[in-house]
Amino acid sequence: MATDQNKFQAIISHCKEYGFIFQSSEIYDGLSAVYDYGQYGAELKKNIRDYWWKSMTQMHENIVGIDAAIFMHPTTWKASGHVDNFSDPMIDNKDSNKRYRVDHLIEGFAETLEADAAAALIAQMEELLKENDFAGLKKLIEDNQIKCAVSGTVNWTDVRQFNLMFSTQLGSVSEEASEIYLRPETAQGIFVNFLNVQKTGRMKIPFGIAQVGKAFRNEIVARQFVFRMREFEQMEMQFFIRPGTQKEWYAYWKEERMKWHKSLGLNPANLQYHDHVKLAHYADAAVDIEYNFPIGFKEVEGIHSRTDFDLSQHQQYSGKKLQYFDPEINQNYIPYVIETSIGLDRCCLMILSEAYEEQDLSTAEKQDSRVVLKFPARLAPIKLAVLPLTKKDGLPEIARELMAECKQHFYCYYEEKDSIGKRYRRQDAIGTPFCVTIDHQTKEDGTVTIRHRDSMEQERVPMAQVKEIVMKKILE
Repeated sequence: MATDQNKFQAIISHCKEYGFIFQSSEIYDGLSAVYDYGQYGAELKKNIRDYWWKSMTQMHENIVGIDAAIFMHPTTWKASGHVDNFSDPMIDNKDSNKRYRVDHLIEGFAETLEADAAAALIAQMEELLKENDFAGLKKLIEDNQIKCAVSGTVNWTDVRQFNLMFSTQLGSVSEEASEIYLRPETAQGIFVNFLNVQKTGRMKIPFGIAQVGKAFRNEIVARQFVFRMREFEQMEMQFFIRPGTQKEWYAYWKEERMKWHKSLGLNPANLQYHDHVKLAHYADAAVDIEYNFPIGFKEVEGIHSRTDFDLSQHQQYSGKKLQYFDPEINQNYIPYVIETSIGLDRCCLMILSEAYEEQDLSTAEKQDSRVVLKFPARLAPIKLAVLPLTKKDGLPEIARELMAECKQHFYCYYEEKDSIGKRYRRQDAIGTPFCVTIDHQTKEDGTVTIRHRDSMEQERVPMAQVKEIVMKKILE
């Protein structure tokens, strides 16, 4: 697995320096595996979220969106299996008292091996995980002399399960309070609202319900920046179908979701499918779409054929019928479900990884370089920077006219400080696709210089055409 830790660290540093992502509560030394999005990160995240939402709801006549609450009745999580089964195999090192997720520990060791040996080790691990063979996993760790990164020893406890849900109290007095959970996924809010949406929306099967929202997991080994966090955002869609049609719909959504990722401007060579070796007991097919991050190929989205497990469980635990009457076949049934689930934070990291580029622009005469974020225009936090050449001679006033014309249609940025070259470099570093310079010639003939981020080419265009040029690029 090819990794580039230097590039990964450079992206993390860049995110902080340019207002994309900060460590949460940093002035108090931070909170582990929790991050805040800065002014440009919040825009990038919103643009990705909006693009996904539009592609799911607006572009599909049979998919609607909801926004369910984070808190849910505690029986929800009993029905979904999270209370009993939402856990990861963990192991502790007795000397350092450091706890590891078993798969992360073995995967980390595999990265130090030759490709064939690494693949063999991962295959062994996946087989043992599939069988829930915890003694076998411990033996695999000991046989390979996999050490704790802190103590450097192989003095391990037995492997055991650890539940990942955060619990809290609901109620004003702790004695009367009942224990509830922060949701570990957004999907259950869709399932419990299945009939509400179907009836009020007069939805006919097949149809989908989409949702974007926060989820929470008490990851013991949260790591790799925003790739694995304790508080994160998911974009999920549950597609309800007639039983027996799941294979066709699974194939459809598998292809449709890969098309969506490619539409983000990603290099197809950086995307791949990874079929699950270990299926959940209720699933009959599952695949991940993986992206080649600087830390290797990792999961960004999962597509799962979940059969009728979810609605059946909620019907059983709630005592309420969650069935659909299908007039075409004159039959009542519990629908089957195809799920698409993508991590929004991972998606942001994917777009940042794809866009980040360090360029050496040195010539024989002088040293020069730049860091540029080559975001697709529709995802870029700022679409247009308006830069008057000087702070006088009426140039700022003309620049403000252009700002007023454009800012209702897309996000613009105004700056008049520093040399034009420094201003260009700052906009490159936050991924702004266009910079427009207002100079003295603008006063004479109404033209401006528009600079293209990726090629750094500059051309003279009428100021009246700037809005149209940017809009065309955004809509590509």
